[in-house]
Amino acid sequence: MNLLNTIYPIIQAPMFLVSNEAMVKAAMDSGIAGTFPSLNFRREGELKAVLERLNEHHSQLSTPGTYGVNLIVQKTNPLYVKHLQECVQARVPFYITSLGNPKQVIEAAHSYGGKVLCDVTNLEHAEKAAKAGCDGFIAVCAGAGGHAGPYPMHVLVPALQKAFPDKYLVAAGGIASGRQMASALVLGAQAVSIGTRFIASMEAAVSDAYKQAILEYGMEDIVLTERLSGTPCNIINTPAAKKIGYKQNWFEKMLSRNPRTRKYFKMLVQLRGMKKLEQAVRPGSYQHLWSAGQSVEMVDDIISTREIVDRLVQELHNSLDQISALRQQV
Repeated sequence: MNLLNTIYPIIQAPMFLVSNEAMVKAAMDSGIAGTFPSLNFRREGELKAVLERLNEHHSQLSTPGTYGVNLIVQKTNPLYVKHLQECVQARVPFYITSLGNPKQVIEAAHSYGGKVLCDVTNLEHAEKAAKAGCDGFIAVCAGAGGHAGPYPMHVLVPALQKAFPDKYLVAAGGIASGRQMASALVLGAQAVSIGTRFIASMEAAVSDAYKQAILEYGMEDIVLTERLSGTPCNIINTPAAKKIGYKQNWFEKMLSRNPRTRKYFKMLVQLRGMKKLEQAVRPGSYQHLWSAGQSVEMVDDIISTREIVDRLVQELHNSLDQISALRQQV
């Protein structure tokens, strides 16, 4: 089943303040699915205009490629309803939902034939998304950039495949090579979602310092912090990350758990975190606060999206050939 309608089973993962129009177009041109968080386009009319241009580009593709939009469906996202309406009007091919109840997105997408993949980090989340009628899951595993899950790919992916064999399954977290892609597919995934590798791409408009950090830092330099969104997310352990810390203090935890203050406090934390990250990705910024996954360990160069995809596919084919050769020896 090729739910994505692409040549290759790869999603260029949605990355807050990193994914941009050029990256998504390059992904489509390369025969994969490019995605972006709707919150990357927060100014009035900005998202609508981007969707119009992406639809025009999509209609002119000579080879199969597509795009999707990531929606944060928590009540703390003040632009959620507006962005969903604009996406439905543009008939976005598929959605990735995060951090909330996806039912409204699923119903809206299915009204015109769109598909919905839900971020899940465990079987409980997956069960709720399945009951809501999702088309598939993004299995967010340990080591992913941003809001990572607690379980390794070699546990979460086969567990989801076993429990929900009829759902499209995408592995995410720690994948930056074709060899790792092969592993995910052998485990039962039908596609992979790759983010960190594409930060070090020519099309990414982040600062050169951010791109260099992807090359220079290793897997041991990725840490979880609660200080940016209230939900633990993976970032590079730069001096700026060490300064803000990793855990909420007792007072912040109290505000985030109190039914009366929870919604507004989380909105405040997320707003502050967004501003810090936005400052950090800009060229010339000295606020080195960058999101990334443990797959920084596998990234050694800055190349184009097309070159990244070509390399992934070649490595995948080589790995599958090796698996076939091993099979003959067993």
